[in-house]
Amino acid sequence: MDDEMQRKKSSKAGLPPWMATFADLMALLLCFFVLLLSFSEMDAMKFKRLAGSLAQAFGVQAEIPVNEIPKGTSIVAQEFSPGKPEPTPINEIFQTTDDTTQMSLEVYCAEEFDIQQGDPEHDDSARQQLQQRLEELIRETERDAAALAIRLQGQIASGQIEIETRGRQIIIRIREQGSFPSGSATLSPDYYDVLDEIQAVLMLQSGSIKVQGHTDNVPISSERFRSNWELSTARAVSVAHQLMRGDYIDPERFEVSGFADTRPLALNDSANNRARNRRVEVVIRQGLRDELGEQEQQLLREEGNDIMRSMDISPDYLFDLEPEEIF
Repeated sequence: MDDEMQRKKSSKAGLPPWMATFADLMALLLCFFVLLLSFSEMDAMKFKRLAGSLAQAFGVQAEIPVNEIPKGTSIVAQEFSPGKPEPTPINEIFQTTDDTTQMSLEVYCAEEFDIQQGDPEHDDSARQQLQQRLEELIRETERDAAALAIRLQGQIASGQIEIETRGRQIIIRIREQGSFPSGSATLSPDYYDVLDEIQAVLMLQSGSIKVQGHTDNVPISSERFRSNWELSTARAVSVAHQLMRGDYIDPERFEVSGFADTRPLALNDSANNRARNRRVEVVIRQGLRDELGEQEQQLLREEGNDIMRSMDISPDYLFDLEPEEIF
């Protein structure tokens, strides 16, 4: 009895230590198989076979014959499709023979010469295209002049200015009506507003600006002006200074000149005609330098006289260069 009591006292209460490790291992295995089951895919046919086996074992359901052999599912076959076989392309190499007796530079120069000089039809086509391009640019200048006339409609209606086009030039003609006193180059204050309107127009137009003074054929000789040349030039300078006032227009665009009575608009045979000839013209030269390519400019240098003759227009009214620089 004493030995049994000592044995019970010496033994510890609870499960033996190895049971903790075993239970931990069993829990891990259970989790592992649960994860495998969650990752698996439910197969309806396999489930029916399993249910049939259980029914046969426990007698719950009627017997269902199964003739198909159970098959596993392939993830690769479900997610990917086989590639289509395509034939391998075959490179075909053709051999050509060149005449190496001639230098390549000579052949190239000969071909260029044939293209530029040997095809009259090509030359006629290029000339016609250039003429059409020039006519289009002239129509563009006429549209710009029409837009200017709308902005200066009040001054045109009152007879203070006139607007016309010549080729690629827009001419704003300031008439003598009260613009300058007789024999004077001092601009009348009544014309300051007119020139302010012209200045606003010039700010929006590209091209060089020529201010040209003109007089009638009545000689002048005074303490300030020795001839009509000085008077016409002084009047052009006065208009140019008024247009450049405020630094709104780049002075490099301006060119001032006086022509006295050498370029009249009408015969100096009446007072009205002489008043018409006394004027200052502001000429906007849009030119062609920035509108044509190098090949078109080269063709214009070679065929310019014929093209201008067919268009019935003077080169002075078309180019922003002097005629001798073109032809």
